Amino acid sequence: MRLALYQPDIPQNAGGALRLAACLGLAVDIIEPCGFLWDDKKIRRAGMDYIELATLTRHSSWDAFCQAETTGQGRLVLVSTKGAVSHTAFAFRPDDILLMGRESCGVPDSLHDSIPDRVAVPQCPGTRSLNVVTAAAIVCAEALRQTALLPAFTSAP
Repeated sequence: MRLALYQPDIPQNAGGALRLAACLGLAVDIIEPCGFLWDDKKIRRAGMDYIELATLTRHSSWDAFCQAETTGQGRLVLVSTKGAVSHTAFAFRPDDILLMGRESCGVPDSLHDSIPDRVAVPQCPGTRSLNVVTAAAIVCAEALRQTALLPAFTSAP
């Protein structure tokens, strides 16, 4: 299973996603262009030393991502506020690529409409959206639980 970020806007969220992925054992795809310089210290601050533990692949564009060898191995699942089904009602597979949109605007409508598998995290009426890393954590945890890929629990020392 992989976590993909589509043209992330906020370096702290990219760092947080790398930390999340490292902790859950997920590979990460960053689909550029990003809304920040990749060497931004805010990425390192949010990701801390976990960034070195993350398996990261950067793609120069959506087309480059689509042509990547790793992309062809799994089903693309878009996490979107306009998702067709709740993430808890969706049947995830171990080779899924969980795609998160930009913080500012998600993914373009043409891309959204081209991805048949779209999930949403249920929210209370009157709320617009969760932070992208919060939504990723919720969906990744459920996907990993369903596929029995969630890391084993070990008690803290």
